[in-house]
Amino acid sequence: MEKVLLKNIENPNSADIAEYMSVGGYQSLGKALGRNPKDIIDEVKKAGLRGRGGAGFPVAMKWTFASGDPKTPKYLLCNADEGEPGTFKDRPILEKNPHMLIEGMAISGYALGAEYGYIYLRGEYPAAKHILEKAIKQAYDKGFLGDNILSKGVKFHLAVHQGAGAYICGEETALIESLEGDKGQPRIKPPFPVNVGVFAKPTVVNNVETLANLPYLIEIGGETYSKIGSPDCPGPKIYCVSGHVEKPGVYELPMGTNLKDIIYTHCGGIKGGKKLKAVIPGGISTPVLPPDKIDCQMDFVNMPKHGSMLGSGAVIVMDESVCLVKVCYRALKFFEHESCGKCTPCREGTGWLRSILGRIEAGQGQEGDVDLLLSVAGNMIGKTFCPLGDGAASVVQNFIKHFRPEFEEHIRAKACMAQG
Repeated sequence: MEKVLLKNIENPNSADIAEYMSVGGYQSLGKALGRNPKDIIDEVKKAGLRGRGGAGFPVAMKWTFASGDPKTPKYLLCNADEGEPGTFKDRPILEKNPHMLIEGMAISGYALGAEYGYIYLRGEYPAAKHILEKAIKQAYDKGFLGDNILSKGVKFHLAVHQGAGAYICGEETALIESLEGDKGQPRIKPPFPVNVGVFAKPTVVNNVETLANLPYLIEIGGETYSKIGSPDCPGPKIYCVSGHVEKPGVYELPMGTNLKDIIYTHCGGIKGGKKLKAVIPGGISTPVLPPDKIDCQMDFVNMPKHGSMLGSGAVIVMDESVCLVKVCYRALKFFEHESCGKCTPCREGTGWLRSILGRIEAGQGQEGDVDLLLSVAGNMIGKTFCPLGDGAASVVQNFIKHFRPEFEEHIRAKACMAQG
């Protein structure tokens, strides 16, 4: 399909407003402001747009909840805290197509009745901060942001807020806490942010890729948009592929593209002609898949049927040389480090899982350690404030589910089965 979200990024000046406008930029904003805000939400509902941050929640439903709340002012937050290991899909939009995001946020703000927006940017993306701030200034200068957008009497102000490198702030309520100046820890829900969000006002939190879809959706209409890709989860999708493939990188494809096709057709297959050993399909917190399970559509509805999740669409490919015990151990080191410490199952559980995996990897594993790992993970699932603890436990459960012999071999032989 023709590039939409990555349109024109090969142009070295693609982040400039003049270049963006030369390829039709901001025309959708003008078109949207000529319609009733409710009509915009109805168009998004007709399109079937789902959030691209990982949860896949229907965008129109979230917008309806927030727009219907009588409290004012309302806020629109862009979650640009792209901290999921293996994920780099939003970065090209932030650095190469910032005006697409800004236009999408202005359209969304109008539909919601939100007067203020923030882009909560990952702390590790310093270059993106400068690019976004320059683009926002250009948008103000051209009248696409401010108190009277395009002389239509519509108010929407936008600013960048940079995080401090905390993975937990990718969770929407932790993001809100951080934006308010507090420690980035998740809130218990309900109440939900759509009613009680930032500064206790109705708040919508959408991902970068989600908001960047809006200009194109308004341009072609919801019905046409709904025919792109998967019927259950329509629209273009950015998949980022890393690991042992011939052509790693960022690929914009129709939502629902087959995982096997992504690896073997678009990415050229396994590097060096080696055998595929495992694939993590949606970022490190999504369940790993063995080679015989990768013939599946990459969308929010079909992936759970195959034992995993779409997540962020970050595909991590591992060949036969990889030690999966080591991969699992490194993942748990990450989760332990990034746990905010608010709830005991995650705070203590991630440390125990990392400790047990560490001794197995070091050749000091004991008989019964695999079952002990499953026991600890089972005591974490469903008992934490946010999905971080569930994600950590799920990583362990699924690596053992599909590759238990490798874990047992580490313990029995004090050695690794991997060829590398």
